[in-house]
Amino acid sequence: MESVQAIKQRFGIIGDDPKLNRAIEKAIQVAPTDISVLVTGESGVGKESIPKIVHSLSHRKHGKYIAVNCGAIPEGTIDSELFGHEKGAFTGATQTRSGYFEVADGGTIFLDEVGELPLPTQVRLLRVLENGEFIKVGSSKVQKTNVRIVAATNINMFESIKKERFREDLYYRLSTVEINLPPLRERKDDIHLLFRKFASDFGLKYKMPTIKLEDDAVGLLKKYRWGGNIRQLRNIAEQISVLEQNRVITAEDLEHYLPDVGSNLPAIISEKKKESDFSNEREILYKVLFDMKSDLNDLKKLTLKLMQDGDNQQVQDENESLIQKIYGETGEDIDEADIGDEKLEVLQIPQQNSLGKQEEKDKYYFAEEIEEEETLSLQDKELELIKKSLERHSGKRKAAAEELGISERTLYRKIKQYNL
Repeated sequence: MESVQAIKQRFGIIGDDPKLNRAIEKAIQVAPTDISVLVTGESGVGKESIPKIVHSLSHRKHGKYIAVNCGAIPEGTIDSELFGHEKGAFTGATQTRSGYFEVADGGTIFLDEVGELPLPTQVRLLRVLENGEFIKVGSSKVQKTNVRIVAATNINMFESIKKERFREDLYYRLSTVEINLPPLRERKDDIHLLFRKFASDFGLKYKMPTIKLEDDAVGLLKKYRWGGNIRQLRNIAEQISVLEQNRVITAEDLEHYLPDVGSNLPAIISEKKKESDFSNEREILYKVLFDMKSDLNDLKKLTLKLMQDGDNQQVQDENESLIQKIYGETGEDIDEADIGDEKLEVLQIPQQNSLGKQEEKDKYYFAEEIEEEETLSLQDKELELIKKSLERHSGKRKAAAEELGISERTLYRKIKQYNL
């Protein structure tokens, strides 16, 4: 069995990161077997090297090795590409064609971006994995193939399964052994090594002196997050090699080639999270508004009862209990509790000897006005939410209604009501 270092030299893999070494070790160990392998990792980390290692160290090394980019083949033709087709199977099928699984019989197929496969093709692939059988497009004849499948993906497979874009049973068939390659930002000590290798290659290619980095540029190189990983690093090394007249690069020179170097944050807020946050804020606002309306209704009922009930002490006790419930006040004079810009003096028990009927009516009207003002405020809030939702969805009523949690007919009525 070849060593990790020997495999690195053989396949031109640069770096000594423990995670990278572990991935290569797993590839070496699994190669002599025929079990399926799933290579995971971000785009640009070099996932294509692992299938080559697996194939070259297996007993299939003299068989064919075919790499297929599943994301680059149109959905309408991918079945024909993988499994072949019979003459006349569809428009343009002027002759019988063998698919990759037939051609690679006895060898290895590398399915890159396997997460992009359409669901009908996933069913066909599952059958190949289970018993080695497939059927050409337009044929009824079952054919057998003996291929080893190594797949790779840069997407979160569990999220894809959750969204029903990828079959769970196929995932577990493909990932008998899973090999994960770390992103470049987790291999900080390897970044400068890779850059030097690329700079040397491009110096020879373009017949120019090899560029070198000063210490401050090396530090910046290691701090950058490298969203495009090794592919991005290689492109930047090529740009600098071609464009820079000065062959010694400073951090200031390097900054011009690193996009968004000043705002390269470690985390990105997804659109899903933003929508979720907006939904939660809306629910909280609704709850606050409805609680406010409920409290105002209680205040109105208490005021009405105050005018009708002759047992003033009982009403006083209920009054104080309600104020404590709403405002959480204990031992304070309820005269000082505010409602907007007004005092709760309206809720004080009227003295029958000093208050006449007209004054009691004034108290009642004042309580009515308080609730009416707050009710109008609720309408304003409702109008504001409807406007924001319509703006967010570019005036699409159906989407806005779903977000607001109301029917489209109700939203249409509200639009007419508010003359939106």
